[in-house]
Amino acid sequence: MVQPAIQVQDLVKNYGPVVAVDRINFEVGRGELVGFLGNNGAGKSTTMRVLTTFMPASSGFARVAGFDVMYQSDDVRRNLGYLPESVPLYPEMRVEEYLQYRAKIKGVERTGRPKRIDYCLERCRIKEVRRRTLGTLSKGYRQRVGLADTLLADPPVLILDEPLSGLDPVQQEETLKTVKELGGQHTVLFSSHHLPDVEKVCDRVIIIHRGRIKFDGLLSQIAASVPTVVVEAHGSADQVRPVVLGVKGVLEVKDLRADPPADGWSAFEILAEPGHDVRGAVAGAIHKAGHALRKLELRREKLEDIYMRTALRGE
Repeated sequence: MVQPAIQVQDLVKNYGPVVAVDRINFEVGRGELVGFLGNNGAGKSTTMRVLTTFMPASSGFARVAGFDVMYQSDDVRRNLGYLPESVPLYPEMRVEEYLQYRAKIKGVERTGRPKRIDYCLERCRIKEVRRRTLGTLSKGYRQRVGLADTLLADPPVLILDEPLSGLDPVQQEETLKTVKELGGQHTVLFSSHHLPDVEKVCDRVIIIHRGRIKFDGLLSQIAASVPTVVVEAHGSADQVRPVVLGVKGVLEVKDLRADPPADGWSAFEILAEPGHDVRGAVAGAIHKAGHALRKLELRREKLEDIYMRTALRGE
């Protein structure tokens, strides 16, 4: 059986009486590119700091590349590339000089260092600033130097915390392309507050809220979810709901507004049987019952919907 690249079991992290991470469990398979999402204070950064051996867990355990983060921290670091949101750099060093220094610390073979550094400069699109001092670079360039640093030793696991922070739109697209290409070659745990970026590059998302995992699923499954129909019709919910429920293929009708509605218009979310497009039948039934119709919209659940429901409302 192939061991996961990242394995977290019953992980807890307390800060005194505050429980930042509360018995979370998840795995990331080798070569997976997973988005790790959560609002500020959700426990996301704390989890990443435990995985990267920057702080110990209070209980439970975690493994990275098969090594225990508590008892085999040196082995974890040799197999891990970590990009924090604020990249710590030496401002007086030149980009190439810094990467040479970091490659030496990480044990990159001396004879292979120049080739590896050139590869990382090219991959992260920073060749044009290789002789610039780090202190003169924009935040976007510093972020990409940090990404190059994570790739120097060709680690099997990458943990990227807000890698697009400070990048302009063109740089964001270039970096997203780079991150997408890294998936498969590396296992990538990718944290970002910008959901469209996560949808562009990740295969799967994990959402944490108040220290607990609230969602863990494939983006392809979200895209294939059963659509719902949103309807707004004139009349009270008690008048319109039975009409909609009587349509063949309609399974459930959920009220979206208070009854009686203040402006006379009721709103519903309709769940239909898979493969049934009930919009035409619903519109016909509402019209036949003598109610005006002002909205009929097909919706599929998106990552944003799941995030709002879990990370913000805790559902």
